[in-house]
This record gives sequence, structure tokens and C-alpha cells, in this order.
Amino acid sequence: MNYEKQIQESETHVFKVVFPNTTNHHNTMFGGKVMEMMDEVAFMTATRFARKSFVTVSCDRIDFRKPIPADTLVELVGRVKYVGNTSLKVNVSIFVEEMYQNSRIEVVSGDFTLVAIDEHMKPIRIFEI
Repeated sequence: MNYEKQIQESETHVFKVVFPNTTNHHNTMFGGKVMEMMDEVAFMTATRFARKSFVTVSCDRIDFRKPIPADTLVELVGRVKYVGNTSLKVNVSIFVEEMYQNSRIEVVSGDFTLVAIDEHMKPIRIFEI
């Protein structure tokens, strides 16, 4: 099935400020905090796409290309890239913007696989055929 319209409509954008309480001794964002935010955006994207309850079952790969400095803005963008029977894959990219300059670069990306579940935590079909 072609889900392109639904994929476009469920694309999720979240903006955050990198405050000092989210940074390490190098004054860059903790990797664990980055992964937490990415997982949250993947969940929101999957939920907006299918309007089902989801859990994360795996993360294929997260590439940290550049550190995320304190006192910057980050944009997380989630987009569905694969739809199966009970699971889907969401790509999440993070872009960094300087607060007082007009610059934007992609610094992190990763893929998350989520499974739709029922009230008993059992996998269910994302869409009925």
C-alpha cells in the first residue's frame, strides 16, 4: 500500500533548547539524553501515523556526526520510513541551530523500530486489510 500522504502528515518536528542541565563536562549534550529525545519523537511519529499504541523494540543505528553544544537550539524530525504488519520504522534526524546566527546542520540521525500493541501488550496489526 502507498502511505505517502499519511507519512507526510505524520512527520513530526520538535524543537528544544540545549540547557546546561542536559550537558556533560565538555559542555555538549549527553548522548543518553539525545537518544531519549529521539525515542520520544519516534514514538510520537508512529502514534501520529497509525493512531495505535506503540513500544520501541530496537534502534538500528544512531550516528553522532557532531557534538551538540550547550546554548543551541535543536530540531528533531521524525519520519516513517517503513511500514510492516505490526511494526514500523521511524527515522529521526537532529539539526542544530545557533541561537543568534542563521545556521542549521544535521548532527545526529537514527532509525527506531516500533511495534503496535493492544491493551495486553500483544502485537497487533497496524492496519486492517
